[in-house]
Amino acid sequence: NLIDGGIAANNPTLVAISEVTKQVLKKDPDFFPISPMDYERLLVISLGTGSSMNEQKYDAKMASKWGVVSWLYDNGSTPLLDAYSQAMVDMIDFYNCVAFEAYHSQNNYLRIQDDTLTGTVASVDVTTQDNLEELVKIGEALLKKPVSRVDPDTGNYQPIPNADTNEEALIKFAQKLSEEKRYRELHAQSQKE
Repeated sequence: NLIDGGIAANNPTLVAISEVTKQVLKKDPDFFPISPMDYERLLVISLGTGSSMNEQKYDAKMASKWGVVSWLYDNGSTPLLDAYSQAMVDMIDFYNCVAFEAYHSQNNYLRIQDDTLTGTVASVDVTTQDNLEELVKIGEALLKKPVSRVDPDTGNYQPIPNADTNEEALIKFAQKLSEEKRYRELHAQSQKE
């Protein structure tokens, strides 16, 4: 009861997709008759909490000299846990980008994440007023940036050429969700008649 969900699902996007798929397989009436792999019907917004993926805390030359203790704790960081957590988040985003593109539904998956955080803003433990205000500024600036996706060849986020900003993409998602809600209400009403 007292452990963070990030231990199992640091990026819970696949958990959410799996839950929807389970309901579809159970023929839940709240999910219209769609196939479990119908990515055209899924709208997924994945909001990251930011990461310091590009911050070089250590390199292969340093790590080659580490023993077990240094892998667990080195100079204020936890290299093994950091690598595990970041890899889990990255692999889920990588999978989703590839899967949605394979099903020609890449515009139905939106991941908003800043992977350029450094210093105290990259830490989940610094909750000072100054740090929280800085995070708000970073979030507001992130809304103005173009939509980015993981490049399957490099693993790095790359802006999509001629893409909307994150803010514009969120507005479009909200419109799609509103349309879907209206459609479902009309469908439910017609089923009662």
